[in-house]
Amino acid sequence: MLELYHTGISTCSQKVRLVLAEKGLDFVSHDVNLIGGGQHDPEYVKLNPNHVVPTLVDDGHVLIESTLINEYLDDAYPDTPMKPADAVGRHALRLWTKKIDALHPNAGVITFAIGPRTLIQSQPKEVREAHITSIPDPAQRERRRSVIEHGVKAPEFAGAIARFVETLEEIETTMSKQPWLSGSDFGLADAATLPYVLRLDHLGMTSLIEARPKLADWLSRVQARPAYAVAVDAWLAEPVVTMFRDNGAAVWEEVRAVLAAG
Repeated sequence: MLELYHTGISTCSQKVRLVLAEKGLDFVSHDVNLIGGGQHDPEYVKLNPNHVVPTLVDDGHVLIESTLINEYLDDAYPDTPMKPADAVGRHALRLWTKKIDALHPNAGVITFAIGPRTLIQSQPKEVREAHITSIPDPAQRERRRSVIEHGVKAPEFAGAIARFVETLEEIETTMSKQPWLSGSDFGLADAATLPYVLRLDHLGMTSLIEARPKLADWLSRVQARPAYAVAVDAWLAEPVVTMFRDNGAAVWEEVRAVLAAG
């Protein structure tokens, strides 16, 4: 039995659900309320000491780190393989997923500077601070505190959004050379990347995607896959997406100014 501890809008949860859906694997769902601090619950931390989602449990085996979970799923459930057959292709795929792992901390910066910021600020100060101080990594704690306090004016924001734009350019270039980021077929690199492009869309930065036609076409093709509806759309709470879009629209001119100054 597969059990997945996850949440709907989480980037890392999305990429694991995409692989599960592509492989046709069912799972028992355990929703972790990130805004409510569910990732810091002592019982959950026993499973995932990093205080993050997702966590996969397969026949009693606890698996963490979304990129490694997806590698595990492709190894343990080899039907519908999601890595190229050749060693060179697999190396290229892993270089891409490594790149996305390096991008991930920047996703936290731009997300919490915009998406749920107003909601978090409405929490009692002691609740907000308790959630921040529960983050085990000191650098991540300080980034979270900074962006919740300062939003897109936080000193971390400019570098984070610049790194996202660099990644969009890399996708655009790669899509001029091959059908998918994973090579000739949709695979782990595409599943890893989709949530981060989607995050920009949800935060009202769709024009950054539309300005790059090959990237926009890749996104459309991913969203047209049956697995997307099962793994992403089905788990997105519309009020959360609306909040992200509204908050993104409210600061878009400030974001444009940051990008222009970049």
